[in-house]
Amino acid sequence: MNLQELPLPEFCKRYYQTYTTLTPIQEKAVEAGVLEGKSLLVCAPTASGKTFVATMALVKALESKRKVLYVVPLKALANEKYKEYQKLLSGTPYSVALSTGEIEAESAYLGKYDFLILTAEKLDSLLRHPHSWLTEVKTVIIDEIHLLNDPTRGPTVEIIITLLKMLISPQLIGLSATIGNQKELANWLEATLVQDSWRPVELKQGIYCNGKLEFY
Repeated sequence: MNLQELPLPEFCKRYYQTYTTLTPIQEKAVEAGVLEGKSLLVCAPTASGKTFVATMALVKALESKRKVLYVVPLKALANEKYKEYQKLLSGTPYSVALSTGEIEAESAYLGKYDFLILTAEKLDSLLRHPHSWLTEVKTVIIDEIHLLNDPTRGPTVEIIITLLKMLISPQLIGLSATIGNQKELANWLEATLVQDSWRPVELKQGIYCNGKLEFY
């Protein structure tokens, strides 16, 4: 499947013009309806192309004049994604903002942005004090969604997903490299499960002992 032939905005095709062929997980996501606004739970190994699945969903939402939220568990990851998407959206009419504080005196200003990158705690705060612009959100990406199983962060992630489903019913894109109960989670998200085991570099397992490495 050729990226340049997909119904994506031209700025996205130009930015990724050197990456013409989709990876297996990306192809499956397209076939599952990521470009038609379908909710997906995307499970694939690290570096298999999950982030671009999210990118396809968010640029399609932006093209339809709707807002996008990208939710991450850590401030460091939020900063990384912010820099990445600033480059993608540079020169386009779409604006991106980063907000990671759990409590801010005023969050209404976030409504003027098209694309928000937030920590789960920040989104939890926004949803508990709803802003009118939240109804404009079409797509929400939950990165590292397997942290639902984390005893510290899991409850917050579960709460924000529950509130999102209740308040605005957006397209949900969950991303994970390691999760054991994919089918159950996909059912709870009301999403299509998309999974693949392909990875760009073969994973080998072995034991290193006393200067000797033995693969098995």
